[in-house]
Amino acid sequence: MTENSLLTGMRDGAWLDAQEFPPLEYAVPGIIPEGFGLLVAPPKAGKSWLVAGIGLGCAAGGLALGRLKVDRRPVCYFALEDGHRRLQSRFRRLMTGDSIPAGINVVTQATTQLIIPMMAEFLQSHAGDAPLLIVDTLGRVKPPKPPGADSYQVDYAIGAHLKACIDSTRGASLVVVHHTRKQESSDFVDAVSGTAGIAGSADYLLVLSRQRHRDEALLSVTGRDIAEAEYALRCDEGLWTLDGESLASAASTAEQRRVSVNRSDRSVDILAIVARSAEPVSPAHVAEKLSIDNDTAGKYLRRLAEVGAIERTGRGLYRYTSEASETQNTAGQHTLDVSEKTIKGSSPVSEHIRTTDTPDTHRKQIISAKLSQLRTDLGAQQ
Repeated sequence: MTENSLLTGMRDGAWLDAQEFPPLEYAVPGIIPEGFGLLVAPPKAGKSWLVAGIGLGCAAGGLALGRLKVDRRPVCYFALEDGHRRLQSRFRRLMTGDSIPAGINVVTQATTQLIIPMMAEFLQSHAGDAPLLIVDTLGRVKPPKPPGADSYQVDYAIGAHLKACIDSTRGASLVVVHHTRKQESSDFVDAVSGTAGIAGSADYLLVLSRQRHRDEALLSVTGRDIAEAEYALRCDEGLWTLDGESLASAASTAEQRRVSVNRSDRSVDILAIVARSAEPVSPAHVAEKLSIDNDTAGKYLRRLAEVGAIERTGRGLYRYTSEASETQNTAGQHTLDVSEKTIKGSSPVSEHIRTTDTPDTHRKQIISAKLSQLRTDLGAQQ
């Protein structure tokens, strides 16, 4: 091989087998390894509180997410949607009486052109200390797409620049906060807003799922060097904690909670769509109504058919079916008699409904009873 060969960087298997590489560094064990990662969640889901808590835990040394032992390391938090007053208030609440650790450094202003040079300067000044960097949010520093440019290539290039910067310092970790797409998907990796280029360039991906007005959440984790998993979290007035004594127990809790978060409410929504339709419903119709993909809609429809909440009328078509019986009393009033199975554990609307209204109102009451029973059945599965 000549000195000017294009293959001067090539190594054979014997060379690779003889190498000894340092173990992978973790800012937070099992969740945030070294390298470039994304934390993705819908707006106002608590992302900033979550990364602030992690940053404070790492800066102080001790615990992150209330359960996981972390080593002390320098932290640079680019809080680009907040001011110093808000950060002080948030940090004091998260520290629950303790002083804000000196090891966390905050930056509240950065431009698209300066964010990577600023990161590089911090990394250089803390080389050897495995620093943690947090950028909140990507949208604040993401450059606009040039006219005519390919969206995927632009997104991938943004991620590649961030990765190259953090990889320049061994053991360093970068968490970039980003938003989810509006459309839901059966694969949590597809939740990342924009093209697949952003997620594809990252070393790891964290997706936070949380229903409004609830303190329970799920954190889905995947990456090139970490095990794909899902962990249960809880949020108490901004303080995020692992819902379990360990990652293993939090994963077990997440398995049960996923039914509640991803199945129960969605199943009820889909049943209501089918019940309101005079014609058989297809997965495409449901997907359009709920802004989800066809595959996800089809899975929910098949699941509802399996439990008898709806029936299949043809290939990919479903219609509402009622188990309740309708009788006519002597006064000409409609009576809806719900079975004992339906009544048990259900809400008052499904116990025993009598109406003197029109058949349309009567049908709505039957549907209400079915919806209530579905909630009960889904809750029993958890």
